[in-house]
Amino acid sequence: MYGLVDVVSNGETRASEVGKRIVLPRSFPGGDRDMMRRYLNAMAIVQRFSKPDYFITMTCNPQWQEITENLEPRQEPQDRLDLVARVYRAKLRSLMDLLTKQKYFGDVAAYVHVTEFQKRGLPHEHILLIMKSASKLTNPDAYDKVICAEIPDKDKYPVLHGLVIKHMLHGPCGALNRKCPCMIDGAYRFQYPRQFCDATQ
Repeated sequence: MYGLVDVVSNGETRASEVGKRIVLPRSFPGGDRDMMRRYLNAMAIVQRFSKPDYFITMTCNPQWQEITENLEPRQEPQDRLDLVARVYRAKLRSLMDLLTKQKYFGDVAAYVHVTEFQKRGLPHEHILLIMKSASKLTNPDAYDKVICAEIPDKDKYPVLHGLVIKHMLHGPCGALNRKCPCMIDGAYRFQYPRQFCDATQ
């Protein structure tokens, strides 16, 4: 086999001349040409149907029941990435079906979505929906019907309240919890103002 040692011993010093260039086709998922094609397709969709109306993010939860029930004893979700990926894919299909076919927000003219992987290896999705004219959000009251930036009422929506408290609030940190991920050497890692970081204590 013609390796690096052989190249050096033959006197070749130009790295660009070492090895064989292989250009991945567009049919190779995740390759440069495939990603460029997807980007251009997304831009063409926006040009044809106008700017998106909804930006939705879906994140994989390693504590989903479908994952935890199928782990072997002493296994963690990160030990079964195949299981995590399959459960996530099934839930993503259900969500896309809810948004596009069941018309949860109304009639969808076009949509684009992309799967990314966090540093922990968990997949998450970014979804853009372009609605038909009759389903577009046109005034503040329409936005208020689908977007809420409040903690749900604990008595009226106990399950939703528990999920928001568990997954969407930061803290406690500071003097109450110096092991919080936002703390490094007693200082706030992300340089949040103290009142923001302590807001949920």
